[in-house]
Amino acid sequence: MDEPIRAFIAFLRAEQRASPETLRNYASDLRQLDRFLVSRRLASSSPINPASLTADAVRAYLQWLDHNGAKPASLARKLAAIRSFYRYLTRRRLVGRNPVEGMRTPKQPKSLPRVLTKDDADALLNFPAGQTVGAWRDRALLETLYSTGARVSELVALNVGDVHEPEGLVRLQGKGRKERIVPIGEVALDAIRHYRMTLPLQFSGVPPKALFCNQRGGRLTSRSVARLVARYSSQLPGGAVSPHTLRHSFATHLLDEGADLRSIQEMLGHASLSTTQRYTHVATDQLLAVYDRAHPRAGRPTEGRPSKGGKR
Repeated sequence: MDEPIRAFIAFLRAEQRASPETLRNYASDLRQLDRFLVSRRLASSSPINPASLTADAVRAYLQWLDHNGAKPASLARKLAAIRSFYRYLTRRRLVGRNPVEGMRTPKQPKSLPRVLTKDDADALLNFPAGQTVGAWRDRALLETLYSTGARVSELVALNVGDVHEPEGLVRLQGKGRKERIVPIGEVALDAIRHYRMTLPLQFSGVPPKALFCNQRGGRLTSRSVARLVARYSSQLPGGAVSPHTLRHSFATHLLDEGADLRSIQEMLGHASLSTTQRYTHVATDQLLAVYDRAHPRAGRPTEGRPSKGGKR
């Protein structure tokens, strides 16, 4: 199925404007399925072609992944890749049916995203120490993640021209290459300025186009940023976190301080408000404060007001 897979990935890149991470994951998932079919001889013809795939073969593939320790989220993504691949093939009349249409996505456990406390977020942002190019870059990078709520893929795609200092704004390119403009704080901008000032010394006076660079002047990758965040955050009491934890913390802390969900939705680049609403389950500080301030029998003292002492 190598040729149809390559054509599908090219379609996602050119017409769907999928992110590099999505392209990489879908290509890997579909080629893994292809290898599985070859090894188990589950296709109905030889050589294997897309029309030979059956629903039973896909179920066997998912069972095999499950037995080998794949997580529910990984199983769901792999099934989504297969479903999307076959929708592409059926629309182009390359196959007559989609064998996974209607197949249920594996259930995923409902868990709240990990969110840093404000103190832990502050500590993390101050871990990079020293006056080296690397230290300034790491400070600027962490500050930008927390200040903008950017996805890691959006962060590494940033160019110098995407940061508009006078307005305090940054242009992010999200999923499907959709652009959005989000605020960026002065602390993050100051860290970026200091970092950029050190670059000419390292790169012979020709600063690179990418905002965040490796030691050779090339653009950082998502994986290198994830390793960087994990290394610094391992010093936190709760252990290492991912770049996405800073995105969760950004949204939750905004909600705690009174920001409305619609504004947070715009800043995060969520297509649906329901995706943003999960932060209401973790942003409890503001809700408790409102309850204590407004309910006549809350029973907890608030600043400047004696306790009512009643039962709730």
